[in-house]
Amino acid sequence: MNLLAIETATEACSVALLCHGEVRSRFEIAPRRHTELVLPWCEALLAEAGIAKSQLDAIAVGRGPGAFTGVRLAVALVQGMALALERPVLPVSTLAVLAQGAQAAPGSRVLAAIDARMGEVYLGAFAVDGEGRVAALGDEVLCAPAQPPQFEGQWLARGTGFAAVEGALCAALSGRLDAVDAGALPRADDLLALAAAAFARGEAIAPDLLEPAYLRDKVALSLAEQRAARG
Repeated sequence: MNLLAIETATEACSVALLCHGEVRSRFEIAPRRHTELVLPWCEALLAEAGIAKSQLDAIAVGRGPGAFTGVRLAVALVQGMALALERPVLPVSTLAVLAQGAQAAPGSRVLAAIDARMGEVYLGAFAVDGEGRVAALGDEVLCAPAQPPQFEGQWLARGTGFAAVEGALCAALSGRLDAVDAGALPRADDLLALAAAAFARGEAIAPDLLEPAYLRDKVALSLAEQRAARG
């Protein structure tokens, strides 16, 4: 199985390649440099593995939620590559990728949160299955960090959402979090772990069906709405 994975939904830029069971990856916290880095990294990983793009079985992508620009970039690049190569795509939740990075024991539960700016966070809850992969426990949400959904039991916490608004999400979930990694960012090698399993289950889709997951419908108020808000 040969899979290429691209994850650019946050300030981290990450690309990974699974080729005949071996994983190669690139990762850098590089705000505003995603466009500059992604394609050269893809070419470098393919060259290191000694395969051509035409030998890929599918391309995986972190579909968001996250920064609008980063999500759009990854989706557009993967869609374009997959269409040109006539290969299917494997969209994976960026929050699931973040949760997968916990490398938690089977039976663990992980809350993944990304700082959505504007005083909000993207939040998802996941359980770790017997093979060490995460599965969603419900819908992902956009919420104020001080007012998250109710969560019972104990959780591992990962992601920049736990540092947002002076750690309001941690405070709101006080007593429910066994460990917190508020600096964690999604990585393409964790995306590969989830995408490979999805590919084996036959869940790859045609590239023209690929859609981003924004959760927030609107990034900013229009100029007219801003003027109205100011009175």
